Amino acid sequence: MLEIHKVALIPNLTKKGAYAASLSTIGILHECGVSIGMTEKVKDGYSGRDVDFYKDTDSLIAASDMVLTIGGDGTIIHAARHASPLKKPLLGINMGRLGFVAGLEADELYMLRRLVKGDLSIEKRMMLRIVHETDSGTNEYFCINDAVISRGSLSRLIDIDVSLDKDYICHYRSDGLILSTPTGSSAYSLAAGGPVVEPTMKCIVMTPICPHSLFGRSVIFSHHSELVVRASCDDDTQVFLTIDGAKTVVINKKDMISVTSSELYAEFIVLKEKSFYRVLHDKFAEKR
Repeated sequence: MLEIHKVALIPNLTKKGAYAASLSTIGILHECGVSIGMTEKVKDGYSGRDVDFYKDTDSLIAASDMVLTIGGDGTIIHAARHASPLKKPLLGINMGRLGFVAGLEADELYMLRRLVKGDLSIEKRMMLRIVHETDSGTNEYFCINDAVISRGSLSRLIDIDVSLDKDYICHYRSDGLILSTPTGSSAYSLAAGGPVVEPTMKCIVMTPICPHSLFGRSVIFSHHSELVVRASCDDDTQVFLTIDGAKTVVINKKDMISVTSSELYAEFIVLKEKSFYRVLHDKFAEKR
């Protein structure tokens, strides 16, 4: 059973209503005997609120039993990348638009009392390990949603070659390629025509972006697979690798990108029993 004595509270104060929701959250958790930690960068807005402040996100999460975010999916994904290596579970309160990864909506803060009672479950979500090999060295990244290979500002198609477990399988001429987790299948991959995958499954979803082909469909691979991608374009067009919409690096013609499932996983706290497909229906229905 998860015992919660201290919560790392991470609000995105650029979201409308996030500050008011964070004050309500602090009040509810204090009523339940739970202490609150936040980073020093938001200290000015929470002085006198009986909050402990930490130098950075990693030290805050390390000192806490769980992470609670207030914002959109981007806020949750950013916090989860810090929480997963420390094996700390996370709960997101949605202040954005769709909020597929969020566990609660802004009008459901009263349900936070269930945290202390232990009336919860934890979902483990698969992550991807991305290894970018260049002439100058190797870099490693981890993502919860997706890794996207895309062109720069000029309207040029990218040539992309993909190998599976060291065997060449296909070539795309397209605007790019999305490699996503099941969690990320409802994000950019879905918008590009990819399938919706139940987020607790284990697989890798590959979706080309606007392929110049009659047969540019998504493909789902086993989580045991290793995909190797090489991408190139005309000399006057840059190609980029973007991790979870946050980290972007330039890909050169000789670079190699390896994509596998990671030993790390993200843990999300579930306070209300509602199937993913019901959430999917409700989110799209209310945003029409």
